[in-house]
Amino acid sequence: MVMIMNENIILKKLIKLAQKAARRKEVPISALIIYKNKIISSAYNKREKLHDVTAHAEVIAIKKAAKKLKRWNLSDCSMYVSLKPCSMCNNIIKQSRIKCVYYYLNKPENKKEYDKTEMIYKDNEKFISNYQQILTTFFKNKR
Repeated sequence: MVMIMNENIILKKLIKLAQKAARRKEVPISALIIYKNKIISSAYNKREKLHDVTAHAEVIAIKKAAKKLKRWNLSDCSMYVSLKPCSMCNNIIKQSRIKCVYYYLNKPENKKEYDKTEMIYKDNEKFISNYQQILTTFFKNKR
């Protein structure tokens, strides 16, 4: 494994951000995004402050990096996270195309993610037909 920049700098920054989150009564998770050997984005959880379920450190860091680079595709970036990302963050990381994520701690075995929401397929032929046309046209015009 090749470290992009000095790992001590990364570790100190992750700890500082996690401590800041904890002082603010947030789950102390921190994230950094590296581009061309520089930290271009850093974040910690702000779910309580923002009353936003998506305000995880990883998501905030991705949004900041995308804004800074003026693009959503971060395939030439790496992410460093204090704790292994949850399933939501993992999917957002994949969607942003980040090439590699380094994390320093696994979640405790007894920590379970919420998994009680029901997903129910609604079969409505008229809607499906209209919506499929919208999708087909959109992607056809994009190519």
